Amino acid sequence: MVGIKSYGAYIPRYRMNHNTLFMAVAFLGSFPAPGENAVANHDEDALTMAVAAGIDCLSGLKREVVDGLYLATTSQPYMVRQNSALVATALDLPSDIRTADFIGSAKSGTTALLSALDTAKGETSSNILVCASDSRLSKPGSPQESLYGDGAASLLVGGDDVIATFEGAYSVSYDFPDRWRASGEKFEHAWEDRFIRDSGYSQFITETISGLLKKYSLNIKDFAKIVYPGLYAREHGAIAKRLGADPGQLQDTLLSTVGDTGSASPLMMLVAALEDARPGDKILVASFGNGGDAMFFQVTEKIKNVANKRAVKKHLASKKDLASYEKYLAFRNLAPMDLGMRGEISIKTPMSALYRERKVILSLRGSKCKKCGTPQYPYQRVCVNPDCGAIDQMEDYRFSDKKGVVFTYTGDNLAASIDPPSVYGLVDFDGGGRFWFDFADCDLDSVKVGMPVEMTFRRRYVDEPSGVHGYSWKAAPIRA
Repeated sequence: MVGIKSYGAYIPRYRMNHNTLFMAVAFLGSFPAPGENAVANHDEDALTMAVAAGIDCLSGLKREVVDGLYLATTSQPYMVRQNSALVATALDLPSDIRTADFIGSAKSGTTALLSALDTAKGETSSNILVCASDSRLSKPGSPQESLYGDGAASLLVGGDDVIATFEGAYSVSYDFPDRWRASGEKFEHAWEDRFIRDSGYSQFITETISGLLKKYSLNIKDFAKIVYPGLYAREHGAIAKRLGADPGQLQDTLLSTVGDTGSASPLMMLVAALEDARPGDKILVASFGNGGDAMFFQVTEKIKNVANKRAVKKHLASKKDLASYEKYLAFRNLAPMDLGMRGEISIKTPMSALYRERKVILSLRGSKCKKCGTPQYPYQRVCVNPDCGAIDQMEDYRFSDKKGVVFTYTGDNLAASIDPPSVYGLVDFDGGGRFWFDFADCDLDSVKVGMPVEMTFRRRYVDEPSGVHGYSWKAAPIRA
């Protein structure tokens, strides 16, 4: 029977307390509820977070077995250029796979998961990676600013060695005009909050879950955990009460610690439920967005074999406060900042060269000498080992999943950066290999020679005139 084989998640390091928002925009009459939001760094977006969640999900597994990748998001950087193909390349997945983008609705995460399960059930593919990720822009002072959080979740779907079997689903679809963003617009529009809550949120989630229970002759009490987004805290509990569920069955919505992560929200909550699940547990998960999807899973004995995932718990524990609202606006490019003369240098990506070198740039692949075993980045024809010097005896070698240590580093206050100083240096990889990288998610005072680091996929620049988002890999301190 098909089901979930592995899980992973990603939550950015930065968190912004709602008090910071209140102090900045209270004059507009905005009074956010207590809590904090996960905020993507200036070099993160929906794609980089999807890659990070995918890495967490695939840790300990052979990436060569993955034969499909579905990406769900409402904040994709590209409208024409398949975002899922870029994520698959960054994850160094095989080229003979099926990729697809699921966009346009907050329920796209569950829709992508259902599509992957249906595909696995039809034996078209056997190992499909589903990534759901969102980093949505909101107008300063808007209700969405304190509601939306950034994050990603990932699930590997297949037909063998599953940790949770897929038992059934029920969906509804409505053209519900609660929120919308036309092509070319930066911000979402929202209709009256009471309309969204009473005519959409409470109605659709109740309808999808009730429909699932009726379709499969289930009782709400059968489930160890019930997952659905918590956009309205009071109504979230009222829905459970109408369905006859106990408060203890409800999975934490993460609303006060991460925020509403859009398409990733139900899948991230599902990952959190799987972290604490025991064999035999039934888990119900539902989404909201132009209708909704409801599905249920039953946990198997193989859940005991899942280990070394950062998932939700470890990411929640690894954080740093973003205490500056102005810095938040700069990260989001919502306030113009002068980066000096160096920041005015135009960048033009040679697309033909990017395609030819995609494995080197996006997959962080180098070479390893077949004769002496020396790895090197970037790819070399001649072995760099002075005692070897073999020519054209190389095999591909992936560096993105290797850890390393800082060999040297520099803090550069003259480099153009939205978060100065720029920190970069040489990294010695475990197992061999050395290369220069920018550093991410670290302060200059915390960087030390010999500090352990790992690779993280990041957005390097956005060339607005040409519409190009440039990506590559950076080094970052290892998050527990």
